[in-house]
Amino acid sequence: MTTFVLVAALLVAVALAWLLPPLVRREAGARTRDRVQMNLGLLRDQLTDLDTDRARDVLSAEQYAESKAELERRVLEETETEARAAAAAPTGGRVAAVLVAAVVPVAAVLLYLALGDPSALDLQSRIAAVEHTKQPTQQDIETMLTRLAERLEKEPENADGWAMLARSYYVLQRYPDAVRAYERLVKLVPQEPSVLVDYADALAMRDGRKISGRPLELVQLALKLDPTQAKALAMAGTEAFDRKDYRGAVEYWEKLSAQIPADSEMGKNILGSIAEARARGGLGDVPPVATAQTAPKAPPAPPAPTAAASVQGTVRLDPAVAARAAPSDTVFVFARASEGPRMPLAVFKLQAKDLPAKFTLDDSLAMAPQFRLSNFKNVLVNARVSKSGSANPSAGDLEGKGVAVGLGARDVVVTIDRVVP
Repeated sequence: MTTFVLVAALLVAVALAWLLPPLVRREAGARTRDRVQMNLGLLRDQLTDLDTDRARDVLSAEQYAESKAELERRVLEETETEARAAAAAPTGGRVAAVLVAAVVPVAAVLLYLALGDPSALDLQSRIAAVEHTKQPTQQDIETMLTRLAERLEKEPENADGWAMLARSYYVLQRYPDAVRAYERLVKLVPQEPSVLVDYADALAMRDGRKISGRPLELVQLALKLDPTQAKALAMAGTEAFDRKDYRGAVEYWEKLSAQIPADSEMGKNILGSIAEARARGGLGDVPPVATAQTAPKAPPAPPAPTAAASVQGTVRLDPAVAARAAPSDTVFVFARASEGPRMPLAVFKLQAKDLPAKFTLDDSLAMAPQFRLSNFKNVLVNARVSKSGSANPSAGDLEGKGVAVGLGARDVVVTIDRVVP
């Protein structure tokens, strides 16, 4: 936005540079004319005095004639100057210059507000600020999402915008909001397999990871459109495994494994899952027989993070404040970088009735891809009981004192023991 404003100001300055000088010169001409008129008045007065002196015999006839000739010459010169000033400088220059200097910039701003898109500048400034600082807060993100949602209500056909909003809600674990955004997106791109699978994932997470019904239908449709869709294969294998169809799970996961390097972290995890499914199903090392009517489904099983890239521990509620927490109150356990962005790197969500509870914070719980737990060596782990259910703290919430630990820490104990003022 700063660059835009500077360029716009420069263009206005150039325009004024062309318009103002002639007007200023006109005003200067007007000032010259006023001076000439004053000089002519003085010369007329001097000529009157000269006539008076001659009548009183103060001046001789020769002196009178010489002085009068000199005054007449000066009157002629001043008259010629006035004529030139009048021809070159009409009146009203200063007023016109002031009006132009004021009206041109104001008119430019009004025209932009009427015909341009000021909100684009506002959004660009926010994005530029976030990119510059690399330290967006939770409130920054919530504000940007609110503005995006408001804008999409005015631009309901903006598929890219709905996709961004839906994925952002999902990352923030706002699954009901993510589902609503995906519903709008699927209407715009009904045949896009990746969108169908993401929608199914959000539905399952909203319903407590339940994948029967609509989520399962969406995964099946995605695989029909694209049999190699990676996330759909992962979800299908997980669903088959959960209902003890180990042969079907192996079939889906082997199709997925063929797309991923075996020496990658995800590749190793998939191979481990295949081995477990073979062992449980008594399939040995024999290649699985393809099942004709296997119905895939389930939230994707993300690669299990390594122990060194996570923090594990227990969150508990101090008896002194336990009476202030309702069983249905939402509890957030989160980790922030000890030095760096204030944005939570990982957030674990549960209810007060589940306390005390074990927790594991890792990259699968990241709020944003560029801010992952594994990117920082030291973190601050804390927990909060939210009375409103919002991730943002408010008066009356309960919270603990942050525990500073290194990445990979185990047996971390977070105690919620005070009331947010």
